[in-house]
Amino acid sequence: MTNPHSTFSRPKIHRTSLNQKENGSESKWLQQRQEGLCQQSEARDARLFLPPGLCTRCDVVEESATHFVREATIAGSDIREIITLEPQSKVTFFQGTGPREGAIINELFEDEAGALQLKFYCYIGLRGKEHGGPEEQAEQAQFDSDKGYKSALLSTLKRTRELLAAGRL
Repeated sequence: MTNPHSTFSRPKIHRTSLNQKENGSESKWLQQRQEGLCQQSEARDARLFLPPGLCTRCDVVEESATHFVREATIAGSDIREIITLEPQSKVTFFQGTGPREGAIINELFEDEAGALQLKFYCYIGLRGKEHGGPEEQAEQAQFDSDKGYKSALLSTLKRTRELLAAGRL
């Protein structure tokens, strides 16, 4: 059943290519990047991957074999997310509570040329706000800005590279 108070912004897809030769063996590099994405590091503690100060609290409160739940304060909003992991390929963050609802997906894959790609896409909207209204327009502008989701994606990529270089992924 559709929630009459739910509004969704158009889906967004950001894709970034990573240099797979920077750490030697291409297949080893791909495997390490995929394991890093799915090791639950980002999912467990967003503070390690998001721009400094964006996430001020992040706690895992439930776990199972297929998913876990975290509660966090991101950009000043308290949220609850259900996180599912597809080994060596994808992490999905379902927005359970907070000002937004929907899903955010980070997916790693190898393109036709063998370059590792990180595809980030989401389908989210604002709870209880008018479709196309001023709040949704402001959220879309933030989403598209240098401080929006693209910034979070670039921060995640930077931190993943740092952790790999330090031998922590």
